[in-house]
Amino acid sequence: MYNFEFVKPTTVADAVAALAEEDAQALGGGQTLIPTLKQRLAAPSKLVSLAGIAEMKGISQEGDVLVIGGGTTHGAVAEGAGAYPGLAALAARIGDPAVRNRGTIGGSIANNDPSACYPAAALGSGATIVTNAREIAADDFFLGMFTTALDEGEIVTGVKFPIPQASNYQKFEQPASHFAMVGVFVARFADGVRVAVTGASEEGVFRWTEAEEKLSANFSADAIDGLSVPADGMIGDLHGTKEYRAHLVGVMTKRAVKAAQ
Repeated sequence: MYNFEFVKPTTVADAVAALAEEDAQALGGGQTLIPTLKQRLAAPSKLVSLAGIAEMKGISQEGDVLVIGGGTTHGAVAEGAGAYPGLAALAARIGDPAVRNRGTIGGSIANNDPSACYPAAALGSGATIVTNAREIAADDFFLGMFTTALDEGEIVTGVKFPIPQASNYQKFEQPASHFAMVGVFVARFADGVRVAVTGASEEGVFRWTEAEEKLSANFSADAIDGLSVPADGMIGDLHGTKEYRAHLVGVMTKRAVKAAQ
């Protein structure tokens, strides 16, 4: 690591002020940033820890919407999001116990790793990302691999998840990292079905709109028989070819629909 200053504000306002300084960077649970610092791939002059901000933690329900603070850990979501079983089950399978007890939902969504689980849940739920400055629809938030609509110094303070009638997340794991080689989140609402895919595309998380149309008309795994995503644009690496990941998108979507039923 390079030398840096470490500050731990107790309010969002103080965190925003600290992040306004040149080369300052926010630190959530540190599950991505700390390894990056160890490898000297980043050199912020100041780390602004968000771990001590109580107003960014916790889970509450407002009507048919589950509100989760950006500083809430994966483990807390797994235990406390019972009103949204599909989301709680997703959180319970992130990483390992050490990751789930440190990593935060806000950090994961802000980082937008192309194989992370929460972006699929947010996009598949039609969630709203709450920051210190505004609210952003998930459809407008995820802009590409490791890219979001966040401005410099903007913090994810919470996420609002509409609770669907039925939902499920299916993840084909890379066994060492527990990241998704392909993960599919399916959510059925009164006005239709949303399908979000992570781990597969070079552009990061995306909605499979063709599957959404079929499933909105007939919420059955058979409804997407013969439907597939193109291999072009899929991730190809030592774990799986582009064609393999494209095939897995269909397989995991069918599994998620069956489990949601």
